[in-house]
Amino acid sequence: MVLLTCKDLSLGYEGHAIVKNLNFEINQGDYVCIVGENGSGKSTLMKTILGLQPPLEGKVITGDGFRQTEIGYLPQQSIVQKDFPASVWEIVLSGCSNRMGLRPFYNSQEKRDAKENIEKMGMSDHIRSCYRELSGGQQQRVLLARALCATRKMILLDEPVTGLDPIVTGEIYDIVYNLNRKDGITVVMISHDIEAAMKYATKIIHIGKTVFCGTKDEYLSSMEAKLFLKDGEHNG
Repeated sequence: MVLLTCKDLSLGYEGHAIVKNLNFEINQGDYVCIVGENGSGKSTLMKTILGLQPPLEGKVITGDGFRQTEIGYLPQQSIVQKDFPASVWEIVLSGCSNRMGLRPFYNSQEKRDAKENIEKMGMSDHIRSCYRELSGGQQQRVLLARALCATRKMILLDEPVTGLDPIVTGEIYDIVYNLNRKDGITVVMISHDIEAAMKYATKIIHIGKTVFCGTKDEYLSSMEAKLFLKDGEHNG
Protein backbone atom coordinates (compact mmCIF):
# COMPACT_ATOMS: atom_id res chain seq x y z
CA MET A 1 0.00 0.00 0.00
CA VAL A 2 1.40 3.36 -1.05
CA LEU A 3 1.25 5.87 1.80
CA LEU A 4 3.02 8.77 0.13
CA THR A 5 4.18 9.72 -3.37
CA CYS A 6 6.53 12.54 -4.36
CA LYS A 7 5.94 13.42 -7.99
CA ASP A 8 8.23 15.66 -10.10
CA LEU A 9 9.31 17.41 -6.91
CA SER A 10 11.64 20.41 -6.97
CA LEU A 11 12.78 21.81 -3.62
CA GLY A 12 14.51 25.00 -2.57
CA TYR A 13 14.15 28.52 -1.25
CA GLU A 14 13.09 31.84 -2.78
CA GLY A 15 12.67 30.27 -6.19
CA HIS A 16 16.13 28.69 -6.22
CA ALA A 17 15.96 24.90 -6.64
CA ILE A 18 18.48 22.72 -4.80
CA VAL A 19 16.78 19.43 -5.78
CA LYS A 20 14.91 18.80 -9.03
CA ASN A 21 12.70 16.08 -10.50
CA LEU A 22 12.42 13.94 -7.39
CA ASN A 23 10.10 10.96 -7.85
CA PHE A 24 9.52 8.14 -5.37
CA GLU A 25 6.90 6.21 -3.43
CA ILE A 26 6.88 5.23 0.23
CA ASN A 27 4.91 2.09 0.99
CA GLN A 28 3.49 0.79 4.24
CA GLY A 29 6.31 -0.97 6.10
CA ASP A 30 9.22 0.62 4.23
CA TYR A 31 12.39 1.66 6.04
CA VAL A 32 13.74 4.55 3.98
CA CYS A 33 17.08 6.25 4.61
CA ILE A 34 17.78 9.66 3.08
CA VAL A 35 21.51 10.14 2.52
CA GLY A 36 23.72 12.62 0.70
CA GLU A 37 26.11 15.50 1.01
CA ASN A 38 25.70 18.28 3.56
CA GLY A 39 23.43 21.06 2.29
CA SER A 40 22.01 18.89 -0.48
CA GLY A 41 18.37 19.30 0.63
CA LYS A 42 17.70 16.31 2.87
CA SER A 43 16.04 18.30 5.66
CA THR A 44 14.21 20.41 3.07
CA LEU A 45 12.74 17.22 1.62
CA MET A 46 11.60 16.11 5.07
CA LYS A 47 9.93 19.48 5.75
CA THR A 48 8.18 19.24 2.39
CA ILE A 49 6.90 15.73 3.14
CA LEU A 50 5.54 17.06 6.44
CA GLY A 51 3.80 19.96 4.69
CA LEU A 52 5.91 22.53 6.56
CA GLN A 53 7.39 23.89 3.34
CA PRO A 54 5.79 23.98 -0.12
CA PRO A 55 7.67 22.50 -3.09
CA LEU A 56 8.84 24.81 -5.88
CA GLU A 57 7.33 22.36 -8.36
CA GLY A 58 5.56 19.02 -8.23
CA LYS A 59 3.52 17.67 -5.36
CA VAL A 60 3.36 15.33 -2.39
CA ILE A 61 0.42 12.93 -2.60
CA THR A 62 -0.85 10.84 0.31
CA GLY A 63 -2.79 7.64 -0.29
CA ASP A 64 -5.47 5.43 1.23
CA GLY A 65 -6.83 8.08 3.58
CA PHE A 66 -3.41 8.83 5.06
CA ARG A 67 -2.75 12.52 5.83
CA GLN A 68 0.42 14.56 6.31
CA THR A 69 -0.83 15.57 9.77
CA GLU A 70 -0.72 11.88 10.77
CA ILE A 71 3.07 11.65 10.34
CA GLY A 72 5.12 11.41 13.53
CA TYR A 73 8.22 13.62 13.46
CA LEU A 74 11.45 13.56 15.44
CA PRO A 75 13.48 16.65 14.42
CA GLN A 76 17.09 17.41 15.14
CA GLN A 77 17.33 18.81 18.66
CA SER A 78 18.59 22.30 19.37
CA ILE A 79 20.24 23.34 22.65
CA VAL A 80 17.04 25.19 23.59
CA GLN A 81 14.91 22.08 23.02
CA LYS A 82 17.25 19.91 25.11
CA ASP A 83 16.72 22.33 28.01
CA PHE A 84 12.92 22.39 27.73
CA PRO A 85 11.39 22.60 31.26
CA ALA A 86 8.47 20.18 30.84
CA SER A 87 7.83 16.70 32.17
CA VAL A 88 8.16 13.52 30.14
CA TRP A 89 4.38 13.05 30.40
CA GLU A 90 3.64 16.55 29.09
CA ILE A 91 5.99 16.22 26.13
CA VAL A 92 4.77 12.78 25.06
CA LEU A 93 1.09 13.69 25.46
CA SER A 94 1.62 16.76 23.26
CA GLY A 95 2.18 14.36 20.37
CA CYS A 96 -1.58 13.78 20.37
CA SER A 97 -2.37 17.46 19.73
CA ASN A 98 -3.09 17.01 16.00
CA ARG A 99 -5.85 14.55 16.90
CA MET A 100 -7.71 16.94 19.20
CA GLY A 101 -9.43 19.16 16.66
CA LEU A 102 -11.20 21.93 18.58
CA ARG A 103 -11.25 20.05 21.89
CA PRO A 104 -9.43 21.93 24.66
CA PHE A 105 -8.42 18.80 26.58
CA TYR A 106 -6.88 15.40 25.82
CA ASN A 107 -9.33 12.52 25.97
CA SER A 108 -8.86 9.17 27.74
CA GLN A 109 -7.70 7.36 24.58
CA GLU A 110 -5.00 9.94 23.93
CA LYS A 111 -3.79 9.62 27.52
CA ARG A 112 -3.72 5.83 27.19
CA ASP A 113 -1.72 6.10 23.98
CA ALA A 114 0.78 8.44 25.65
CA LYS A 115 1.22 6.05 28.57
CA GLU A 116 1.62 3.03 26.27
CA ASN A 117 4.24 4.77 24.15
CA ILE A 118 6.17 5.86 27.23
CA GLU A 119 6.15 2.23 28.38
CA LYS A 120 7.21 1.05 24.91
CA MET A 121 10.24 3.34 25.04
CA GLY A 122 11.18 2.07 28.52
CA MET A 123 10.60 5.46 30.17
CA SER A 124 7.81 4.64 32.63
CA ASP A 125 10.08 5.25 35.63
CA HIS A 126 10.69 8.78 34.35
CA ILE A 127 7.12 9.73 33.46
CA ARG A 128 7.08 12.67 35.92
CA SER A 129 10.75 13.59 35.43
CA CYS A 130 11.78 16.89 33.92
CA TYR A 131 12.85 16.42 30.31
CA ARG A 132 15.96 18.60 30.60
CA GLU A 133 17.30 16.43 33.43
CA LEU A 134 17.40 13.31 31.23
CA SER A 135 20.39 11.97 29.32
CA GLY A 136 20.58 12.43 25.55
CA GLY A 137 19.47 8.87 24.89
CA GLN A 138 16.54 9.19 27.29
CA GLN A 139 15.48 12.43 25.62
CA GLN A 140 15.44 10.70 22.24
CA ARG A 141 13.29 7.91 23.65
CA VAL A 142 10.84 10.54 24.93
CA LEU A 143 10.73 12.25 21.54
CA LEU A 144 10.16 8.90 19.83
CA ALA A 145 7.24 8.25 22.19
CA ARG A 146 5.88 11.68 21.31
CA ALA A 147 6.21 10.97 17.57
CA LEU A 148 4.37 7.67 17.99
CA CYS A 149 1.46 9.49 19.64
CA ALA A 150 0.98 11.38 16.38
CA THR A 151 0.85 8.31 14.15
CA ARG A 152 0.15 4.64 13.73
CA LYS A 153 1.70 4.51 10.27
CA MET A 154 4.78 6.67 9.58
CA ILE A 155 7.58 8.40 11.49
CA LEU A 156 10.17 10.81 10.09
CA LEU A 157 13.49 11.02 11.92
CA ASP A 158 16.09 13.72 11.23
CA GLU A 159 19.49 12.35 12.31
CA PRO A 160 18.14 10.82 15.54
CA VAL A 161 21.51 9.65 16.95
CA THR A 162 23.55 12.86 16.57
CA GLY A 163 25.68 13.43 19.67
CA LEU A 164 24.92 10.05 21.25
CA ASP A 165 27.61 7.57 22.31
CA PRO A 166 27.95 4.29 20.36
CA ILE A 167 26.06 2.15 22.90
CA VAL A 168 23.07 4.50 23.05
CA THR A 169 23.21 4.93 19.27
CA GLY A 170 22.84 1.17 18.87
CA GLU A 171 19.91 1.14 21.30
CA ILE A 172 18.07 3.87 19.36
CA TYR A 173 18.67 2.07 16.05
CA ASP A 174 17.32 -1.16 17.56
CA ILE A 175 14.21 0.62 18.85
CA VAL A 176 13.50 2.15 15.45
CA TYR A 177 14.12 -1.17 13.69
CA ASN A 178 11.67 -2.95 16.01
CA LEU A 179 9.05 -0.25 15.42
CA ASN A 180 9.41 -0.94 11.71
CA ARG A 181 9.60 -4.73 11.74
CA LYS A 182 7.38 -5.64 14.70
CA ASP A 183 4.89 -2.76 14.80
CA GLY A 184 4.71 -2.11 11.05
CA ILE A 185 5.58 1.59 11.38
CA THR A 186 6.98 3.04 8.16
CA VAL A 187 10.32 4.75 8.87
CA VAL A 188 11.87 7.62 6.91
CA MET A 189 15.22 8.66 8.39
CA ILE A 190 17.89 11.19 7.44
CA SER A 191 21.27 9.77 8.37
CA HIS A 192 24.96 10.49 7.91
CA ASP A 193 25.64 6.97 9.20
CA ILE A 194 25.89 5.10 5.92
CA GLU A 195 26.70 1.80 7.69
CA ALA A 196 23.43 1.98 9.61
CA ALA A 197 21.57 2.90 6.44
CA MET A 198 22.96 -0.16 4.68
CA LYS A 199 22.12 -2.38 7.66
CA TYR A 200 18.52 -1.32 8.28
CA ALA A 201 17.06 0.38 5.21
CA THR A 202 14.94 -1.29 2.56
CA LYS A 203 15.05 1.80 0.33
CA ILE A 204 17.57 4.60 -0.16
CA ILE A 205 16.99 8.17 -1.31
CA HIS A 206 20.30 9.80 -2.23
CA ILE A 207 20.30 13.56 -2.76
CA GLY A 208 23.33 15.31 -4.22
CA LYS A 209 24.62 16.36 -7.62
CA THR A 210 22.40 13.59 -8.92
CA VAL A 211 19.39 11.94 -7.29
CA PHE A 212 18.77 8.26 -6.67
CA CYS A 213 15.63 6.56 -5.33
CA GLY A 214 15.47 2.79 -5.13
CA THR A 215 16.11 -0.34 -3.11
CA LYS A 216 19.22 -0.79 -1.00
CA ASP A 217 20.65 -3.35 -3.44
CA GLU A 218 20.02 -1.05 -6.39
CA TYR A 219 21.72 1.79 -4.55
CA LEU A 220 24.84 -0.25 -3.76
CA SER A 221 25.39 -0.87 -7.45
CA SER A 222 24.61 2.73 -8.48
CA MET A 223 27.09 5.42 -9.53
CA GLU A 224 25.77 7.67 -6.73
CA ALA A 225 26.76 5.14 -4.09
CA LYS A 226 30.17 4.47 -5.63
CA LEU A 227 31.07 8.17 -5.68
CA PHE A 228 29.52 8.92 -2.30
CA LEU A 229 31.21 6.07 -0.46
CA LYS A 230 34.53 6.66 -2.21
CA ASP A 231 34.63 10.34 -1.34
CA GLY A 232 33.64 9.70 2.28
CA GLU A 233 31.28 12.67 2.16
CA HIS A 234 28.83 10.84 4.39
CA ASN A 235 31.13 11.46 7.30
CA GLY A 236 30.58 15.20 7.11
